[in-house]
Parts: sequence; C-alpha cells; structure tokens
Amino acid sequence: MKIGYTSGVFDLFHIGHLNILKKAKKNCDYLIVAVTNDSLTLKLKNKKPVIPFKERFEIVKSIKFVDKVVEEKVDDKLLAKKKYKFDIIFKGDDWKNSKKWKVLKREFKKMNTKVLFLKYTKNTSSTLIKNVCEK
Repeated sequence: MKIGYTSGVFDLFHIGHLNILKKAKKNCDYLIVAVTNDSLTLKLKNKKPVIPFKERFEIVKSIKFVDKVVEEKVDDKLLAKKKYKFDIIFKGDDWKNSKKWKVLKREFKKMNTKVLFLKYTKNTSSTLIKNVCEK
C-alpha cells in the first residue's frame, strides 16, 4: 500500500485545495493530510487564518479523498516522514524551484520517498479570496 502525505492551511477552502487533494489521492492508496494549526500559520505566513483550526480540520476530514487528518504543529516534513511513514509527499508546483524544497527533495530521495509537485490552481487562492472580500 502506497501512503501519501500533504499539508496545508486550507483556509477559506476552495477548488485549488480540492484539486490538490484529488490529485494526491490519485497517486496513492492512503492519503494523510496535515492541517496547519493557527499558531504555526501565524508564524509561517505572518497572518491568522480566517477559519479557525478546528473548523478547517473538520472540513478537510470530510473530503472523500482524505483517509486521515492530522494537526501540523511544526513545519518539519522530515519529522512528519518519521512519524507517518509515507512513501510519497505532495506539494503544489509553485514550490518546485524553492530552495527549501530542493533540499527536501534530496533528503527524501535518501529515504526512498518520492516528492510529487502537483499543478497549482493559479486562478484562485485564499489570499485572492481575502483580497476580493476586503474591497
């Protein structure tokens, strides 16, 4: 059985989130999704999510492509690998050429873990939705 893993804030859940989860599930038998908690989101993005963590967790948990939902408390994908023992990790392709993910890709290769960058839905994002709502 091939275990997949992805993580995200999943704030203001939209079609881009659904696309990532759907594509991820097509590439594994069992999909684990980590939802970033509010304090880590604030630390990483310097902004508080609009939707509280517990609600975002429940939304992701209800998606049929998701087999297990966990809380992401720290931004450490290698630690997540040790804990959840996944075979493949999914990330939006907007991160493909980032310094962080080039390093992570090399580290995951050493652990026989595939990194698959999935096509990012460019016409929508939580940030774009927030900007429209603020106008």
